[in-house]
Amino acid sequence: QVQLVESGGGLVQPGGSLRLSCAASGFSFPDYGMAWYRQAPGKERELIACINTRGSILNHDPSERGRFTISRDDAKNTVFLQMNSLKPEDTAVYYCSRRSGTGCYSGVSEFWGQGTQVTVSS
Repeated sequence: QVQLVESGGGLVQPGGSLRLSCAASGFSFPDYGMAWYRQAPGKERELIACINTRGSILNHDPSERGRFTISRDDAKNTVFLQMNSLKPEDTAVYYCSRRSGTGCYSGVSEFWGQGTQVTVSS
């Protein structure tokens, strides 16, 4: 019954921006941490960012320099990923996930969306 549906991906030029959305249903959204991952061809799936039920954020890679920002709207059962200054190496399938509990530093990502393709190319 848990369902996560990503949207907002597509083709964007280097330096451009995209805002990904993940619509959640089938569970009490405010009670769970949410995360964004991505997977490029031939590479392992990697965590981008996670947000807990209080709105505190885990950014996995400090070298991102604030290019990616996760947020959530509990009233709309939606988690977002704002992506700015995109680079070709950001090309990947981006996945929304629901954590097994309220936080980001414990538990696991146990539910996943289908993913949305982001292609950064001129």
